[in-house]
Amino acid sequence: MEGSRMSFLPIAHPALIAVVALAALGLVAWRLIADRDGRARWIPRLFLVLACALLALRPGIPEGSAQQVVADVDVVLVVDSTTSMVAEDWNGGPRLDGVRADVQQLIDAYPGARFSLITFDNSASQRLPLTTDVDAVMSALEVLTPPTTAYARGSDIGVAASLLAQVLTAQEAASDEFAQASTVTAAASARAQFVFYFGDGEQTAETPPTSFAGASSLVAGGEVFGYGTAEGGRMPVDTGNVAEQGETEYLQYEGSDALSVIDEENLATVAADLGVTYAHRSPDTPLELPDPPRVSASLTDSASVGARTELSWILALAIAGLLAWELAGAARRVRQTITDVRRAT
Repeated sequence: MEGSRMSFLPIAHPALIAVVALAALGLVAWRLIADRDGRARWIPRLFLVLACALLALRPGIPEGSAQQVVADVDVVLVVDSTTSMVAEDWNGGPRLDGVRADVQQLIDAYPGARFSLITFDNSASQRLPLTTDVDAVMSALEVLTPPTTAYARGSDIGVAASLLAQVLTAQEAASDEFAQASTVTAAASARAQFVFYFGDGEQTAETPPTSFAGASSLVAGGEVFGYGTAEGGRMPVDTGNVAEQGETEYLQYEGSDALSVIDEENLATVAADLGVTYAHRSPDTPLELPDPPRVSASLTDSASVGARTELSWILALAIAGLLAWELAGAARRVRQTITDVRRAT
């Protein structure tokens, strides 16, 4: 049967294991031939070397199937990384802290989904292409910072619109190929594309916000999340010099601390353009997400540790028995040597 074939996961390169094993076998074979009176001692050692070599190859039998639940959805995260997103009105910390916390909840809500990350400040860029590596997504967000204050300029909350449309178009074209490559039990279908926008809606560019309407036909669901308060938050100055220490400086406007204020009207417009809903976020409100799309179970036969029956324990028991036999023989020889010495004196 296909599933009963033995597989190996060697602890080192098979060639290295073979070299060491052959050298040990050669030594044992030579002693087995040369030491005629002690052959009884060398036969178990021959089996010991063979068992150790086989143990190093880690034999096992692939059995069963590793079941993985995969949500048929590609999630694009569009994150505002402009200077205003470090305004300190998210529970006393920067708004980006709220984004990170919400993205973690979102990832947990869509197990098995693929995630792509787009960030925008002066321009938009795709930080991560589609991936199931959620740790990579969170790592990219952890190191995400706005451009240094000296290089920041008027920002457009819709600057990522064109890039988002390109990414969604490319992902839609590749979805059929991905479905064919995956091992799903049910008939493969096109993957839904969800878009989640995270920002404060503050338009500082002199032009009106660029519309996201061009991407709406490619969006199956998602949401726009708004961060910030009507009272506003102060924005720390970022010089880009990590060696600088001292009291935090804040952006100034007409002799006092500049305040960044959320613009929920702009955010509602972004949501309408994308065809999704808008929700204001605050630390004391739970995150509500749209229901995930249809979920299918993916069954795969894997030779990984988690999808195989290990046989190494059997070899380990055999090696332990042979070593016990060897130690018992050594103890007998030591006792015999001591007795012979006493008799000689």
